[in-house]
Amino acid sequence: MGKVVKVSGPLVVATGLSDANMSDVVRVGPERLIGEILTMNGDSASIQVYEETSGLGPGAEVVTTGYPMSVELGPGMIENIYDGIQRPLEEIMKKVQGNSLPRGVEVPPIDPEKKWEFTPVAAAGQQVSGGDVIGTVPETPVVLHKIMVPPYLKGTLKSVAGKGSYTVKETVAVLVKEDGTEVPLTMSQRWPVRTGRPYQHKYSPTRPLSTGQRIVDTFFPVAKGGTAAIPGPFGSGKTVMQHAVAKWSDVDIVIYIGCGERGNEMTDVLREFPELIDPRTGESLMKRTVLIANTSDMPVAAREASIYTGITIAEYFRDMGYDVAVIADSTSRWAEALREMSGRLEEMPGEEGYPAYLASRLAQFYERAGSVSCLGSDGRTGSLTAVGAVSPPGGDLSEPVSQGTMRIVKVFWALDASLAYKRHFPAINWLNSHSLYLDALKPWFDEKLGAEFLQNREKAMGLLQSESSLNEIVQLVGKDSLSPADQLTLESARMVREDFLQQNSFMEVDSYSSYDRQAKLLAMILDYDKLCRAAIEKGAPTMELFAIPSREKIGRAKSVPAETYSQVYADIAAEMEREIDAVVEKAGEQL
Repeated sequence: MGKVVKVSGPLVVATGLSDANMSDVVRVGPERLIGEILTMNGDSASIQVYEETSGLGPGAEVVTTGYPMSVELGPGMIENIYDGIQRPLEEIMKKVQGNSLPRGVEVPPIDPEKKWEFTPVAAAGQQVSGGDVIGTVPETPVVLHKIMVPPYLKGTLKSVAGKGSYTVKETVAVLVKEDGTEVPLTMSQRWPVRTGRPYQHKYSPTRPLSTGQRIVDTFFPVAKGGTAAIPGPFGSGKTVMQHAVAKWSDVDIVIYIGCGERGNEMTDVLREFPELIDPRTGESLMKRTVLIANTSDMPVAAREASIYTGITIAEYFRDMGYDVAVIADSTSRWAEALREMSGRLEEMPGEEGYPAYLASRLAQFYERAGSVSCLGSDGRTGSLTAVGAVSPPGGDLSEPVSQGTMRIVKVFWALDASLAYKRHFPAINWLNSHSLYLDALKPWFDEKLGAEFLQNREKAMGLLQSESSLNEIVQLVGKDSLSPADQLTLESARMVREDFLQQNSFMEVDSYSSYDRQAKLLAMILDYDKLCRAAIEKGAPTMELFAIPSREKIGRAKSVPAETYSQVYADIAAEMEREIDAVVEKAGEQL
């Protein structure tokens, strides 16, 4: 037991802790505030306290728990709302009969009294090792929770409980290790948050994460098991973009981390997700979601832990063989928490006051993503995709958090305030964004959508880049001085921007767009460009080509109902061809 000698905001210095270790969780003061040891110097420890420290003074007792900051993993996490250190906020609200989060309150992360229907899949006498499934629990209608042997355990099952209802603390199996030691296995296990969970093998990602957002799926796709960042200034739509990825991604589990963001944004998530219907399962989105809410008014130290809490829970579900997406909003607020704690520890500051280890901490987070072969003998594979928002002050992408993130992630969706002000959403700037997964995903795209899909993407990107160059000329000499071919380039690029990239999240039919629909819509726009170029070479006037009725129908094509789009797009394409031929014929008669 130690004694507090100094309190500096969330940083507490205590002496008399010679038995403690780095990263141990401690309880501070009479209210038993949760803290974590950051540095040790003899018997003196610097402790990061995850709760408000006002009223705490020298002489207060500090007791070490002897284990590192860990999360409890088991049935009951899905649909739950935790704070940054895995305290269930709804249960705390019921316990304290209020909306505020009091200090020192202790509530188990998973309800120890609730019974779950356990179905054994292993039998007594079976040889098992870490990751092997011993039973299943239907946690929600869409998530079958697999009860696994904890990693690093190996031996023979002495007994396995029969089918029935058990709490997460009751023994459902007994494992005899090779040295003869018996280990009781329950439906829950603990894991330190700063240590990545092990796996057998990490693969190169080869499947795209379908988000239903056209600019993402077609232009800048992220792979399942990949990493992506969404940088952008205030008001450019980072949170809305992350909500869209969380809502419509074709993953089994979503872990949403609100790290230092405004409370009303988390409230929007809490209100929206239970009402939204998952297009893949027909159930509420909350049936496959875990929310971690560490808003800007909560203690700053817990922000630093919330990122690790979220990704550890995600790894646990990945180990069951599920595709998991971690949405972190935002890593900039997390980095600010690192900077504050680093300053209080009197460490040598790096660029802009951030600690020198900022880049390595960012890498530690994103490197825990991946497509892996899970532990266990049944050959499960799972994926963990990490998507982090970055909030650079003033939209300056040269600041350390943005630069450190850009060096690590392979997909960069750069949000642009000027596009947001023009009401172009998603406000992702197609000239500043990139995806390094295109080559890895090419075999999947070629097989599922045909070789022309990526070819069309390249043509569309070419049009947008040409438009950017031509706009500089237009500002000097005007649009009318351009050649007919260049005028068509501007018109086609405008169609790509407005009729394809722009998406209305408030319109049900347009908030989500399947890959097939995206491919057909882009092909139709590029067919218009191709047919018009051929018509211009034959002398057709550009204004008449721009004014054909099917041009307007292409503009409205994204609002066509999902059941009929395929036939409607085919009809528009046929009509467009007839109308352009008519313009060419008319031009030939006039000549």
